[in-house]
Amino acid sequence: MAVVLTDAEIAGLIAERKVMPDLSKLDLKSKRGHKERDAAITGIDGGEFEVILRQSNFNPLDFSVILGYQLPKSTQLFRLRRYNGKSHEHTNKIEGNTFYDFHIHDATERYQASGFDEDAFAQPTSRYQDFSGALQCLLADCAFEKPSSNQPTLF
Repeated sequence: MAVVLTDAEIAGLIAERKVMPDLSKLDLKSKRGHKERDAAITGIDGGEFEVILRQSNFNPLDFSVILGYQLPKSTQLFRLRRYNGKSHEHTNKIEGNTFYDFHIHDATERYQASGFDEDAFAQPTSRYQDFSGALQCLLADCAFEKPSSNQPTLF
């Protein structure tokens, strides 16, 4: 499989400064047992990003907070980073290690070249314990300007 983005390009996109929109204006969509919000964001260097927030209606530990990059001249969203809840087991297919924990997926050149999804590699984390904490990690890790202190709750 062809490599869509190199590790250096991925790192550059994650580091591109982004301003988070007012989350209170995002539409909440109900989809097959979960609720979802998304927001299109343009980085300061012109990168087109999307933040996708997903949480189960039934299990508070089943969530994903995703930063995607809209590939130019394509409808494909490339997942740069994904913060998942502690709701399922994850196995890194190349390394063969399995864990059941909160975890962060990273897009990698190596996984793309091996024919796997760009963000199939993940590492367990203790940096967050819930959906809100995962969102705060994404904002801190992915060069977002901090939301104002009066930002409304998401769900």
